[in-house]
Amino acid sequence: MALVALGVTGGIGAYKAVEVARQLQKRGHDVRAVMTRSARRFVAPLTFEAITRHPVITSQFTPGMNADIEHIALASEAKVLLVAPATANAIAKFAHGLADDFLSALALATTAPMLLAPAMNTNMWDHPATQANLATLVARGVRFVEPGEGYLACGWIGKGRLAEPEAIVDAVERLLAPRRTLAGRRVLVTAGPTIEDLDPVRFIGNRSSGRMGFAIAAEAQARGADVTLVAGPTPIAPPAVGDLVRVRSAAEMRAAVMTRAAVADVVVMAAAVADFTAAGGPAREKLEKHERQEGVTLTLERTPDILAELGQRRGDRTHPVLVGFAAQSGPAESAARRKLVTKRVDLIVANDVTAPGAGFDHDTNRVTFVAPDGDESLPLLSKAEVAALLLDRVEALLGAARTTPVE
Repeated sequence: MALVALGVTGGIGAYKAVEVARQLQKRGHDVRAVMTRSARRFVAPLTFEAITRHPVITSQFTPGMNADIEHIALASEAKVLLVAPATANAIAKFAHGLADDFLSALALATTAPMLLAPAMNTNMWDHPATQANLATLVARGVRFVEPGEGYLACGWIGKGRLAEPEAIVDAVERLLAPRRTLAGRRVLVTAGPTIEDLDPVRFIGNRSSGRMGFAIAAEAQARGADVTLVAGPTPIAPPAVGDLVRVRSAAEMRAAVMTRAAVADVVVMAAAVADFTAAGGPAREKLEKHERQEGVTLTLERTPDILAELGQRRGDRTHPVLVGFAAQSGPAESAARRKLVTKRVDLIVANDVTAPGAGFDHDTNRVTFVAPDGDESLPLLSKAEVAALLLDRVEALLGAARTTPVE
């Protein structure tokens, strides 16, 4: 069906790459293995050669193979470049454009989609340098198969274990035959926090990273939608979408959403919009503290409820599909059901931000879909998986909705 270039780097998870190659072949794909020098310390090239029935590429300078240009030939022919396992070192190379071996040169030369399955020590995964490199690659459109959590080869317990071969192969299949189920649809997604300034120095904010909204925007883009992403201040790199709108305050987010919602088929309000802002706006000068001052009183006022305004505008119509989020510090389903009714929307995604792995700054989430026909509670999943299941729901709602635009 397709030629898959399989890059194998130096980690204990390299033994799983053998099964990845085998499963890719079982699904009809042709696999060419590329092994780094460190990878060959864990698995012999002969193993991959026996499975793939192709010579394993181990060097740019192998005599008699035109190896100095072979990365260009494979770059042209491969339909996807999969790297499994992808070590922290390999990810750093890809992010910074280094090309000191065959695999890193191939990554620069190919225009095929690139899919990385990271595997490393949990502290290496959490290190700011690794996370920054991941963000750089995500901004370029590189896809990832989230590492698993559990017992690691180093003896630690945490995130960093290579994903299972079946999950990796499924991700390859999705890249090779992407679902274009939202082609021709306009999807508006909000993400991240809003910042409400008190004076030129201080502000009120929240801990939202934008990861959930970014995952939804990326999934909608992958399904062929025309995506507009309205993002509050966050250090996380946003996905590549058709229209990225940066905002700071709740008022700015409302203005950006309302001017674009009229032509949207779907609006997903995943942003953590501030509920309150400084009454009368921020002070023009810094609010000074005085030597004998015991405290300070701030007067706050409510910010506009963007989702409720969208529901009011839509009225009894079914277009656009409206999705909101309910993040609570505790069980969220009851609050989500109240929002579903009062804001007149189609679906609320509820989650308890205090639950392990489900709060801010995590790559995972545990949510409940709250809809008029009942609730569906999901297990702990990656935010990419939650986004995919959410958009499956949205597609079903689009199929049942009328296509009369909002006036």
